[in-house]
Amino acid sequence: MIRREINLVICAVQFLTRIPTPQLKAFDSAWIQASARYYPLVGMMVGALAAAVLYGAAQITAPLVAAILSVAASMALTGCFHEDGLADTADGIGGGTTLERRLEIMKDSRLGTYGASVLFLNLTLRIACLAALIEVSPWLAAVAMVCAQALGRSAAVTAMAIMPYGGNPGMAKEGNPDRTSTHNVLIAIGFGLIPFAMLSPLMAGAGMGLGLIAAIIPAWLAWKHLGGRTGDVLGAVEQACEIGCLLALSIVVAL
Repeated sequence: MIRREINLVICAVQFLTRIPTPQLKAFDSAWIQASARYYPLVGMMVGALAAAVLYGAAQITAPLVAAILSVAASMALTGCFHEDGLADTADGIGGGTTLERRLEIMKDSRLGTYGASVLFLNLTLRIACLAALIEVSPWLAAVAMVCAQALGRSAAVTAMAIMPYGGNPGMAKEGNPDRTSTHNVLIAIGFGLIPFAMLSPLMAGAGMGLGLIAAIIPAWLAWKHLGGRTGDVLGAVEQACEIGCLLALSIVVAL
């Protein structure tokens, strides 16, 4: 049992990041779906590494530069996995007029106007929010990075449980596109909330609340225009949740 859970953690790291891991023996494709419970744990790992870059850079350079370096580090660690999903979702929903055309656009590796615009806004907001937090406290900004990364993955796993699959099942990035189990969701949410213990109740509540609201937006649009989720939609949900969380925390410290 313990060995299987370790394999699931490794599988989650392999699936969501570019971080080197031990080779899995006797790999089972079902592990991709089962490992969803550990996605927020991977988020904490990515967030912690990006937070270390942020905190270190904040000691020697301007807040804006430190924020850029931190976001760049998170993107390098994940191979822009979630950003790619956000851009593809924006292109598909924004540029297609039928379900078939939207899915076709989302499979296209080229970046369109909708995707480029949303990606630019995404990066700008994340960097601006982190820079604002760094000006108040580099430590608070570092904690915010971990919280946002963990919560974003929890939102994606929750979407896996609630939303039906809207694309071609054979193209599903998460392996078996069936809805993930309630058990996975509860574990994922538990991991996703752990970093918020380092924040005040007001900041924690604001970050989780606005993060959830922001995550609902791409999920609702995908359900309306695609009939459900795809792997790209989950990336969009994760990114929206990150933005919402960071935005809320930057607003609270500005009050």
